[in-house]
Amino acid sequence: MRKEERYKGVLNWFNENVPVAETELHYDNPYQLLIAVILSAQCTDKRVNMITPALFRDFPTPEVMAASTPEVIFEYIRSVSYPNNKSKHLVGMAKMLMSDFDGVVPSEIDQLQKLPGVGRKTANVIASVVYNKPAMAVDTHVFRVANRIGLTNNSKTPLETEKELVKNIPEEQIPIAHHWLILHGRYTCIARKPKCEECGLKPWCKYFLNPKKT
Repeated sequence: MRKEERYKGVLNWFNENVPVAETELHYDNPYQLLIAVILSAQCTDKRVNMITPALFRDFPTPEVMAASTPEVIFEYIRSVSYPNNKSKHLVGMAKMLMSDFDGVVPSEIDQLQKLPGVGRKTANVIASVVYNKPAMAVDTHVFRVANRIGLTNNSKTPLETEKELVKNIPEEQIPIAHHWLILHGRYTCIARKPKCEECGLKPWCKYFLNPKKT
C-alpha cells in the first residue's frame, strides 16, 4: 500500500467517525492549559484534572503564580509525577510570562520553548490547541500509533515523527489529527495489546495487515 493511500484512508476514517477530538485536559484559558500540559508530562490527564481546580482557583493569573514559591506550589501538585521539578517550572514559567511576554502566553513555538518546563511537545500543544496552528505534538501515543499504523517509517525520535506527519497531513487537519492519534493510542491502539478487533483503521494498518505483528 502506498503511503499516500494509507494517509488518505486513515484521515478519512477519523474525519467521518471522530468529527470532534479535543484535549482531555480541563482548562478555561491559555495560561491554564499551559499549566495543565506542563503537569501532564509523564502523568495522566485524569490525575492532572484532579489537582488543577484548586491550583487555578488560588493562582488565577501568571502574576499571582509568579509571586508564589515552588514550595507553595508543590503542596498543590504533590500527587503528580516529578512535583519538585514541576513546581519550580510553574513558578519560573509564570515569572517569565510576566517579565518577557506581558503575562500573555505566546503563540510562536520558539518563544514558548523559552519558558521553563516547556519543551517542543508542550509548545506544539499550545500552538495547536490555543492558536490552531499546524503544529504536531508527538507524545508516546502519537509516536507509537504513527509507527504502528505505518504513517511513519519506523521513525526513531519524536522529532522525526513530527516532521513526517506534518509533511503528509493537510495543514488544516494537523491540529485535530494530533488529537485523533492521541485518543486512538489512549483507548484503542494501546501499548501492550492493541484492540485490533474493534479498530476501524484495520484496512490501512501496517501492523494489522502484517501477520507477524512486527
